[in-house]
Amino acid sequence: MRRITLWALSTLTTLVLLFSYHTSTSSAGTPVASAVGSANGAAAANGATTPTSGTSSSSGTSSSSSGSASGGSSAPATPKATSTSTATTYDGAAVMTRYGAVQVEITVANGKITKATVIQVPWNDPRDQEINSQAVPMLNDEVVQRQSASIDMISGATFTSDGYIQSLQSAIDQAHL
Repeated sequence: MRRITLWALSTLTTLVLLFSYHTSTSSAGTPVASAVGSANGAAAANGATTPTSGTSSSSGTSSSSSGSASGGSSAPATPKATSTSTATTYDGAAVMTRYGAVQVEITVANGKITKATVIQVPWNDPRDQEINSQAVPMLNDEVVQRQSASIDMISGATFTSDGYIQSLQSAIDQAHL
């Protein structure tokens, strides 16, 4: 009876330890080039940023990991509106998620969203890179198609999708769309 009890407690302890292990514990987001997963992906993984066409290379906002680790909180954002001939870009608020900050920039021309890009997205480990390099382009495309923040979340990228939608709504509010 003692052996069975000892075995059951050992198994239970092992399972608790196994399922409570966090694989991505860093909460700081890394700035990413405008095209996640493109040829600039290697530069983005190293923390480099590239300017988007027609805009300055500064992001206009910075985020620290002062937000809650449970997600949903956003860092204060300084709005950036950069105008080119007829297009204007708007930066959404940097939203802290469980794995890091997510920040979206939209380009608006003639009252329509013509482009959506990420300024920040978690890019700390290979798993973050794998998830976000697939999810972000799909989210960007859907924003242009739907012309609103009412977009579908990406399965397997729930935290990124949630942060993306919140930051996107902030940018849309700035653009008064």
